[in-house]
Amino acid sequence: MKTLKKNTWIILIRGINVGGNNIVPMKDLREKLTASGYDNVRTYIQSGNVIVDTVLTDKVQICDNVAECINTAFGFTPKIMALRGETLAKIIKDNPFPDATTTPKLLHISFLSRPALNADLDALNALKTKRERFLITNEAVYAYLPEGIWKSKLAAKMEKHLGVAATARNWRSANKILALVQE
Repeated sequence: MKTLKKNTWIILIRGINVGGNNIVPMKDLREKLTASGYDNVRTYIQSGNVIVDTVLTDKVQICDNVAECINTAFGFTPKIMALRGETLAKIIKDNPFPDATTTPKLLHISFLSRPALNADLDALNALKTKRERFLITNEAVYAYLPEGIWKSKLAAKMEKHLGVAATARNWRSANKILALVQE
């Protein structure tokens, strides 16, 4: 019998364990995903960063499957993004702001559900401060936010003006997730 090759996927779950809402204990999530057929399930911190191995190759199918698993187990359906480990490695390698990595909490990567082909660049540029910088690629938006993400109007309105679903992780978290993928 032929063994199917496992693919490593990163699953980014939006809006869990924030402000006491949509509580999902990572231990329970790992158990539920393992019971749903995912292998080598690991998580990074409590904010919805999951790495799994699976024979599945369709990211929409993976997102739908994980969302249904969370809904069944925890009673709500979060927004979910999925990307391959090699995609994250490429996104990190292609960082256009290498000088910003010295303060990793100020450099953010917003992972896109699909390319933001109709992003409103005029609106995004109008929102950014003189010190903020951003660059949109097909997979992600890099944003250097020197005053912090919570004070940034650009960060607050980015998804609206991108026109596609996105979820952000800071540089440190993105690199920690990649390290888990590469273990």
